[in-house]
Amino acid sequence: MTTELYFIYDSHCPWSYATTPLVNALQAAYPQMTVHLLHSAHYIGTDSAGEAQMAAAAKISGLKFGRDHIRYVNSPKNSIKTANLMAWLQAKQPEKQLVTLNAIQRAHFIEGNPLDNKHDFNAIVENCKLSPSNKIFKDELSMEAEYVLENIIEIQQVIGTTGFPVLVMTVDDNAIFIDHSLYLNNPQAVVAAVEKEIAAIK
Repeated sequence: MTTELYFIYDSHCPWSYATTPLVNALQAAYPQMTVHLLHSAHYIGTDSAGEAQMAAAAKISGLKFGRDHIRYVNSPKNSIKTANLMAWLQAKQPEKQLVTLNAIQRAHFIEGNPLDNKHDFNAIVENCKLSPSNKIFKDELSMEAEYVLENIIEIQQVIGTTGFPVLVMTVDDNAIFIDHSLYLNNPQAVVAAVEKEIAAIK
C-alpha cells in the first residue's frame, strides 16, 4: 500500500495552523507515508486573515495564539519568503518539512514573529539544521515555489475547490478527501476516520 498526503496551506493562515496537528497525527500513524506540504503563498503583504478568523480558529481548535500575534493580527501578512523556504525544503530536505512547518507556525502564531525578512528565520534555520541559500529570502517567489503553485492548481482542479487549507490522502490509485473542519478539536480522530476510508477501499 502506497500512501501520500497532500496539504495545501499558507503558513500565515490561522486555519492552516489549526490543521497542521491533523497532518502531524496522520504522519505519526503512517510513518512510511510521503507528505507533500504545498504552500499556496496567498498572503503577499496586502491583507491578513484578521482577528475574526483567528478567534474562530482558536475557539474551534483550542490552539493558543500569542499576545504579540494577537496585537498585530490585522496587519498585512507576507508569506512569500516562507513559501520559498518550504519549496526549497521539499526539493532538498523533504524529511525536515513537517518539523520546520511546525516551528514556523509556532514562531508566527505564538511568538508573534512576522517572518518577513531573512533575520526572522535565523532561529528556525539553526534549530532545524537547514542550509538555504540567500536567494530563498527574496521578495518574489522562487522557481521552486512557482512549481508548487502549479501542483496546487492541478490538485484544485481535481477536487473542485480553490480554498485552503486542503487535505487529500492517496492510497495506491484512490484519493481520500479529508474534511479537516471535522477534526480541528480532536486531531487523533482524523486517523480513525482515514482508517475507515482505507478499509472501505480494500
